[in-house]
Amino acid sequence: MTNIRRLKKFLINGMILTITALLMNIIGISFNTYIANKIGPEAIGLYQLVMSVYFFFITLATSGINLTATKIVSEEIAKNKYSGAKIAIRKCIIFSLILGIISGIIILFSSNFICTICLHNRMKPLVLYFIATALPFISMSAAINGYFNAIRRVSKSSIVKISEQIVLIIITSYILSILLPNGIEYACISLILGDVIAEILSFFILFLLYLNDKSKYLNTKSKEKIKNNYTARILKITIPLALSSYIKSFLDTVKRLLIPSRLETYGLSCNEALAKYGILNGMVLPILMFPSILIVSFSSLLIPEMSEYNATNNYIKIRNISHRIFKIAFNFSFCIFGIFNNFSSELGILIYNNNEVGNTLYILSPLVIFIYIDTIIDSILKGLNEQVNVVKCNIIDLFVSIICIYFFLPIYGITGYIIVLFISEILNFSISMRILYKKAKIKFNIKEWIIYPFIYTIITSIIIRLLVSRKITIYLLIIKILLFIIIYLFIMLISKLTKSKLLFVKFK
Repeated sequence: MTNIRRLKKFLINGMILTITALLMNIIGISFNTYIANKIGPEAIGLYQLVMSVYFFFITLATSGINLTATKIVSEEIAKNKYSGAKIAIRKCIIFSLILGIISGIIILFSSNFICTICLHNRMKPLVLYFIATALPFISMSAAINGYFNAIRRVSKSSIVKISEQIVLIIITSYILSILLPNGIEYACISLILGDVIAEILSFFILFLLYLNDKSKYLNTKSKEKIKNNYTARILKITIPLALSSYIKSFLDTVKRLLIPSRLETYGLSCNEALAKYGILNGMVLPILMFPSILIVSFSSLLIPEMSEYNATNNYIKIRNISHRIFKIAFNFSFCIFGIFNNFSSELGILIYNNNEVGNTLYILSPLVIFIYIDTIIDSILKGLNEQVNVVKCNIIDLFVSIICIYFFLPIYGITGYIIVLFISEILNFSISMRILYKKAKIKFNIKEWIIYPFIYTIITSIIIRLLVSRKITIYLLIIKILLFIIIYLFIMLISKLTKSKLLFVKFK
């Protein structure tokens, strides 16, 4: 594949993923707003606890199979071994099915313990039975999505994701209307059951698309004899990744479950602790992460790209691409930081009609820079076969976070948790950047990545505050945000032209 065709395909797939993620996030935030206003912060907090357990068992079920499928299939296709790619993805799906079933069995046998210790006796085991049913389907979907990512046909999985979101909203709304009068517990059951049904239906659609695509795309027979060592290759990637992911997921679950109990130690009641936790994790963080869809969409495509360059030891290409990506990503992150920093109050009131959401969003706005860039770094590292180091970095981060949560929250309350978030994200970013430098010698460009974007943000913020009214309406807020982006881009363009002119004069 030529460089122009590769770039074109990369951009097209990136746009498809971005549009898909944008639609899903708009639908998701709208639905979350509806749910939050309907069931309240306390129920949201309880739901976040259940989701912590859910995510842990999803990690057990998937065990890095998505990344494994992406890497092996992309490597085989790079060598024109299409038959080998077909064998590899089939084995990945079988392996994921086995993992999903095992994970489901584990959750069934540990359901009483989870409900008593982890969920503070606020939920019955029924919700865990629903989760156990979904795990094999979620695991197989992860493998198939890895395949579509590897062959750069993300439009297939994108269609399924949008369909899943629509089905989720319809089913959840219907179940919620029936069960909500029974109390908070049944509100959470409605949300989980809707998700489970949507996951199962989306798997069957995804599987049919995969069967149709495989028969067309992987039909070419390789001239080279295929060595059937794919099981060993799958295990070589999956086992270390799975073990480290299990530790990471376990610590992450402990961290999430520890927060409400340590807030209670601070002096809050169980209901108040769940409400505070619900506001921060269930309301503020989704807003904070919403713009990251652009970063996540393109960064996921970096994995197969970097895998191919890494397979040929083309580190010059890796460094060139990385520098361009980071320059764009830092400018994007600083622009989003400026938007949240200037319009946090309006966002909190207009989305959730809650001043506390806006205040917390303002405080956490600088985090987007570290979170978004760390997403890029992780994807590059995964493409460079450093996925285990990525998880090790996350494990160190979680250990530090758990220790800080244990000691800070009883003293500072929810403020302590905000401090922990800053410590966690800065630590994770620093370690990841260090690993990337050691692997590919990618140096941190402070002037281009930090100083210039920061200046653009400051100037744009000043102009916006001088020109725009502080009146709060949804239409005016949209205009303000669009105006902020336009001014930021204009200042960035002027800066670029000025630097180019100075460079030309100097050269002359």
